[in-house]
Amino acid sequence: MDPAVPSPLLLHFLADARFYSRLDLYIPTSTTGLKPVVAFVTGGAWIIGYKGWGALLGRRLAERGIIVACIDYRNFPQGTISDMVEDVSQGISFVCNNISSYGGDPNRIYLVGQSAGAHIATCALLNQAIRECGEGDTSSWSVSQIKAYFGISGGYNLLNLVDHFHRRGLYRSIFLSIMEGEESLQKFSPQVMIKESSARSAVPLLPHIILFHGTSDHSIPPAESQAFVDALQQHGAKADLFLYEGKTHTDLFLQDPLRGGRDKMLEEIASVIHSEDLDKSADHMVVPAARRLVPEFMLKLAGRVSPF
Repeated sequence: MDPAVPSPLLLHFLADARFYSRLDLYIPTSTTGLKPVVAFVTGGAWIIGYKGWGALLGRRLAERGIIVACIDYRNFPQGTISDMVEDVSQGISFVCNNISSYGGDPNRIYLVGQSAGAHIATCALLNQAIRECGEGDTSSWSVSQIKAYFGISGGYNLLNLVDHFHRRGLYRSIFLSIMEGEESLQKFSPQVMIKESSARSAVPLLPHIILFHGTSDHSIPPAESQAFVDALQQHGAKADLFLYEGKTHTDLFLQDPLRGGRDKMLEEIASVIHSEDLDKSADHMVVPAARRLVPEFMLKLAGRVSPF
């Protein structure tokens, strides 16, 4: 961490006795006023996701006056996609209903998902919107509590990704087991879900959706984010896409924060979150550039051997 910036407070929290219901809270050092909140869902190919992967994002956003809750969920084979979506929904519910106890503003909650976590978080968001439209169910949490959703390097149409993942080593048989069979691919494809008659009335309930993708992402092609944004806009949702030239699947989330300096995606997220701040002169508006944490040659070497 930059010595000029106080280190955020990290709390490990057990929501209940189940191992997958844990979350980490990254809390700004300043205790003045209620803070905006990010609920973060990490990636990991639905197999190796872990709340600790959000440590860099949590610390960087906490330096900017934002509380970050990194949510855990069951991975395959401990669970399949339905379990993952349920776990994430329960994590969001916990944040919405309890974050004020930790200095968070329950009226300024934002959802962020990365890679597989972007897919899971989007499914949780859409499922809740559909429940609210059909049954008026807001007993756990409400989509209206989420001010905006940020999806990083996500895949939103599984029908387009089965063969692609198979060629890259996430074999068809394993992927279909994770997704509960080929017949469930449409059910867990947000781009397809919003076109279903049961979901059309739910789309207007969705918050502003902002997607980020690197143009050199070979794990999940950037066309996935483009197609989802196009579909959302066609159905009346507010959606935007930021493409980052030459960035890979892990650059935006991992390598860029490790490089230090200016982080364009993080700055975009923070600017949206702080756009409603009344005090534009607050301390978080001026944050020293983060120092480099890893030499460039090591990042390039890691990029060559990384399966992502």
